Amino acid sequence: METKTKSYFYVLLCCDGSFYGGYTVDLKRRFREHSEGRGAKYTRTRTPVKLLYFQEYETKSG
Repeated sequence: METKTKSYFYVLLCCDGSFYGGYTVDLKRRFREHSEGRGAKYTRTRTPVKLLYFQEYETKSG
């Protein structure tokens, strides 16, 4: 039996007013990584970040 993993597209607002868009299968973990400065290279120096938007998908291809 195939297990389906939800996928998420998300948009963060960085402390400098810029935006960051990303994709993950674990939104809570990924947001925590960004918030702790362990996320993407772009967001590491732009904390704190705020989650502005996310959309859940059944598959990565939408």
